[in-house]
Amino acid sequence: MSLSPASRKILAQRRHFRNLRAVLAIQQLRVEVGARVLFDGLSFVLTREDRISFAGPNGAGKSTLMKCIAGVLEPNAGRITKPKGCRIGYLPQDGIHLTGHSLWEEAESAFAEAKGLQREIDKLSHELESLDPRSAPYSDLLQEIGELELKLEHFDPTRIKPRIESVLEGLGFQRDDFLRDCGEFSGGWQMRIAMARLFLQEPDVLLLDEPTNHLDVDAQRWVESFLCDYRGAIAIISHDRSLLDELTTRTIAFEHGQAAEYAGNYSFFVRESALRREILEKQYRAQQREIEKTERWINRFRAKNTKASQVQSRIKQLEKMERIELKEEEAAMNFTFPPPPPSAHCVAKLEGSAQRYGELTVFEDFDFEITRGQKIAVVGPNGAGKSTFCRLITGEEAPADGILELGSKVFPSFFSQTHADELEPRHTVLRTVEEVASRENMAHVRNLLGCFLFRGDDVFKEVGVLSGGERSRVALVRMLVRPANFLILDEPTNHLDMQSQEVLQNALNHYPGTIIIVSHNRSFLDPVVERTLEFRQEQPPRLYYGNLSYYLDKVAEEERRETRQNTGLTPASRSDTSGDGSVNRREQRRREAEARQQRNRVLKPLEERLEKLETSIAEFESARKTLTEHMSRPEVAGDAEELRKTSIAFQSVSDQLEKAYSDWSELSNEVETMRSKLEAAQL
Repeated sequence: MSLSPASRKILAQRRHFRNLRAVLAIQQLRVEVGARVLFDGLSFVLTREDRISFAGPNGAGKSTLMKCIAGVLEPNAGRITKPKGCRIGYLPQDGIHLTGHSLWEEAESAFAEAKGLQREIDKLSHELESLDPRSAPYSDLLQEIGELELKLEHFDPTRIKPRIESVLEGLGFQRDDFLRDCGEFSGGWQMRIAMARLFLQEPDVLLLDEPTNHLDVDAQRWVESFLCDYRGAIAIISHDRSLLDELTTRTIAFEHGQAAEYAGNYSFFVRESALRREILEKQYRAQQREIEKTERWINRFRAKNTKASQVQSRIKQLEKMERIELKEEEAAMNFTFPPPPPSAHCVAKLEGSAQRYGELTVFEDFDFEITRGQKIAVVGPNGAGKSTFCRLITGEEAPADGILELGSKVFPSFFSQTHADELEPRHTVLRTVEEVASRENMAHVRNLLGCFLFRGDDVFKEVGVLSGGERSRVALVRMLVRPANFLILDEPTNHLDMQSQEVLQNALNHYPGTIIIVSHNRSFLDPVVERTLEFRQEQPPRLYYGNLSYYLDKVAEEERRETRQNTGLTPASRSDTSGDGSVNRREQRRREAEARQQRNRVLKPLEERLEKLETSIAEFESARKTLTEHMSRPEVAGDAEELRKTSIAFQSVSDQLEKAYSDWSELSNEVETMRSKLEAAQL
């Protein structure tokens, strides 16, 4: 049995984890908001190695559950238990504002416990100097200092400074930012500061609510890598499908006041939920046929005295039957752009362009042409010029140098996060959108608002009472209903749930006009765009002829090539050449033959052992999944003896699985090392 690349990655994530044991138990949780029940009877166990996502439409209860686990909200019923000393770290979706101290001080506060231990050690050491080394107080104090030093050793004080630097730089902060007051940073950067402090604290359980909303591509790649290697449990809410598929191994989905668990990532949940729905529909139809058949029999023989007892028996049978409830699915919403008016072949053109703000030069001497029908993603770190480029290309901002030319009959429509702040707060949502809609789109305004989570009476709310995310969605809908043949979208998916993202993605896929999208959302961008424009600070913009996944692959390839060149391990430096510079073919064939022999002799047995180990891991994982599901059942959670027996069995399987992970890690490294040696021998 061979594991997929995704499974291998999961194994690599887990190989450093030590003890697989439950860190949280959620039992019979019930949460109400007014008269509405968000969920009831929710039970599950979170183990140290879990990566779990909460899925479902906005307002279904995902963030509420996370707040309950974090202790911010109290559930209406049920309980959440955790071992003594278990630390929980929570990153909310928004609402964080830090000020009054520097970025470095805020990050350093994650190690407050370590600093407290060091201060206590210093204090006791000073007291020790005044005591007689032969006295009992001296021995007692010396022992106390030793115990404190053992606790401090866990934090490894020598690594605190480099750890802070690594996390801050990974999240996109420059060294010049370290001494800046936190209050100087914008809302998105405030969230990064809170994330940095949380990551440095390394709690046993990480609760993350939309952690990548305000991250650029580089920071998101770093966060994904950090979370994959994290030594603790993770529960995450995200509308970034690529992140969920890469990271998570379990999904709890909320819908219609219920929560269901799925033993896989988001894509697994989508497939499995469709299958469960199909099975339920078949069971429902079968039950309805049985009910109808029984009712016909009852009605036929109700008046016959000879059948009276049988009739009563059938009636009781129907009364006792547990009826299958089939929740009505929300109708799939869709939106398509009306055919845009034709434009010139050249939609927009920058020549010798530059943009500066005071002494800051964003870019200069930049030539770029956009032609009709192109769909381009714009990526790069924050502050590199992505939004500046969008404002220039739409004519909202004039370049400091050079020229901008918009093509004939080009009608741009621009969505920016700042547009949400420009809406009239006293207007209703419906009026705000209708006042800019074209005649063709006027009839579709209510449907389009529904696609973006404004349903029923929500359209009559005043803009002033909406949250920031809701105002952003109104601004997006305003942009979509305008007649345009050139769309420019700056981070359009930040406040959209999965369904709304799919609606927008499908519409953009069928849109024949020209599109520029600033985003880091790989699963959203990949089916839409065909080119990727990268902005880097102090570097000229670069165009890649492919989607975001293509761009990320190319960047990774360039980084690997640069690493090889820096270490002197380039293929050219290791190749034998003849006098005219060509590779000696005979020598190359000899090396290839030797490599094949060595592969069969050394590598093949290792690969066979690895395959057998992967089979064992799959069996242990299956057994552990079964035990986890068993522990989550209400009747087991309420039976102390049964829960104890199951926990012992779970721990036994977990220990075997942990050993298998460790063996797999060592053997996998051995296989990869051998493969690298064989590949190097052929260069």
